[in-house]
Amino acid sequence: MGRFEVNLKKKQRLTGAERRVQLMEVGRAVFASKGYEATSIEEVAQQAGVSKPIVYEHFGAKEGLYAAIVDREMEDLVLRVSVRIAEGSPRERFEGAVMAFLDYVKEVPEGFAVLTRDSPTAVARRGLTRVIDDLAHRVGEVFRSEFERAGFSSKVAPIYANALVGMVTQVGHWWAAEGRGFTTESVARHVAALGWMGLRHLPKEPTAPGTKREPKRR
Repeated sequence: MGRFEVNLKKKQRLTGAERRVQLMEVGRAVFASKGYEATSIEEVAQQAGVSKPIVYEHFGAKEGLYAAIVDREMEDLVLRVSVRIAEGSPRERFEGAVMAFLDYVKEVPEGFAVLTRDSPTAVARRGLTRVIDDLAHRVGEVFRSEFERAGFSSKVAPIYANALVGMVTQVGHWWAAEGRGFTTESVARHVAALGWMGLRHLPKEPTAPGTKREPKRR
C-alpha cells in the first residue's frame, strides 16, 4: 500500500506507533483517492480494521489525520531533494533536485496526490505550497552562492529558484496525469537541460525583448 508494510488483519495486535503508521497509510490512500471532503473517519477505520474511536485517539479528528499525513509527505519530499543538492557541481545538484522530485511523484503517487489535491484553507497551507516554499528556499541558497561566484547579484537568486521549482512542480503534475509514456529519467533530463541552459546564458541585467542596452557611462 505504500512505503511501509502494513498488515491490515483485524485480529493483529499492533503497538501504538505501529497503529499510527497503519492509520496514516490507510488514510493517505483514501485521501488520495477521494479527496479531503469526501473522506470520512468511518471509512478509514473500516479499511484499517479498527473502530472510529481508535482513529480519534491517535489523531483527534479527520483534520488531524490529514495534517499528520501531509507533514510526513512534506518531510519525505524535502529530504529527498535536500540530499541531492547537498554536494556535487551546480549542474549535478540541479539535475539531482529535478530527479529527486520526479522520483517522489513516481514512487509515492498517493503522497503526491494528497499534497496536490484541494483541501480546506486551514490545512492547505501545510501542503504543497509550503513544500514549494521550502524547496525554493533551499535551491535559492545554492543559487545564491553560485551567483556570487559568477559575479551576479545574489538578491535575484530567489526569483530563479522559485521559477525553477514551480516549473518542476508543474511537470510533476503533468507526468502524474498524462505523461507516464515518458520515464521520469527522460523527463528529468529534459527539464534539467532547459533550466540549466537558461542559467548558463543568463544575462546579468535582463532587458525586455527589443530593448537596446544603453552603453555604460565612463
